[in-house]
Amino acid sequence: MKKILVIRLSAIGDVAMTVPAVWSLLKAYPDAEITFVSQKFAGGFLKHIPAVYHYEVDLKGRHKGFFGIFRLYSDLKKIGKFDIVADLHDVIRTKILRFLFFFSSSKIVTIDKGRAEKYNLTKIDGKVLKQLPTTVSRYADVFYKAGFKFEVEFDYLFTKSPLNEKILSITGIRENHWIGIAPFAKHKGKIYPLDKMEKVVELLSVRPNVKIFLFGGGAEEKAILESWEKRFNNTISLAGKLNIEDELKVISNLEVLLSMDSANMHFASLVNTTVVSVWGATHPFAGFYGWKQNPTHALQINLPCRPCSIYGNKACFRKDYACLNLILPEDIVGKIFGEIIT
Repeated sequence: MKKILVIRLSAIGDVAMTVPAVWSLLKAYPDAEITFVSQKFAGGFLKHIPAVYHYEVDLKGRHKGFFGIFRLYSDLKKIGKFDIVADLHDVIRTKILRFLFFFSSSKIVTIDKGRAEKYNLTKIDGKVLKQLPTTVSRYADVFYKAGFKFEVEFDYLFTKSPLNEKILSITGIRENHWIGIAPFAKHKGKIYPLDKMEKVVELLSVRPNVKIFLFGGGAEEKAILESWEKRFNNTISLAGKLNIEDELKVISNLEVLLSMDSANMHFASLVNTTVVSVWGATHPFAGFYGWKQNPTHALQINLPCRPCSIYGNKACFRKDYACLNLILPEDIVGKIFGEIIT
């Protein structure tokens, strides 16, 4: 039996994208055991993969900072000896951690993030616009380096999960079209302008037999979504009401989720829900498109400067975010009702 330590500390969408590779590895090697080191949020989906033990890292407490890495190493050593340490993150914190495991006779394998080719994809002059390997395939490659041979054959964790009483008290029983909207992302270059997204909510809310569920987190996002809930009929904000696992259950019951290039796109992919995604500064070519999502469901404007960023964190080269502003609310609604819901 192989004991594998998998490390991917953040961000939540990137952790979600590890699932197809980890699930496929364990399907091919059912005698393997994986200890997955990540933050608390990862438990919402890792618990659905047999033979995965989620070790919850405490980056704001016990495992914070330089000395916290040594405490994390010490804590992990108490679990037992690992045959393989797979670093799916490759940041300073994980580099130190895998260096420490090197002296424990563990085989160390690390992700190749393709930084050079991503730079060529996003530079303004001399851009090399081509599809790069997907993040899921990069994760699988790490395990291939460790000697495992398998195909990534993941379909979904679950689909159309039964909803418990707590969820039903918020959502009600499904009697019509359920549409989810996740309008936020970490960086401005990935967020469809909120005034335009508000128009999308309005256009959808007046359609017959439609119920809209809004997804977000944090006080500011919660306040915006609750204001939309009050303004528009058949619209319910789920912000702050459910944990990640229960949100996944709701997403699994949607006909479609409208999302940015963000974690919610990947959550929907884990539960076999169709996504209409909006892309601005980033691009599916970078390898972060939702697992098994239809490429034609991505809304994007072709501009010479796109993509200008891998994560959407760079200031707009044109200073007008035309990549997002040129997408009309009517285009989004037409995509949802013209292609997904008929």
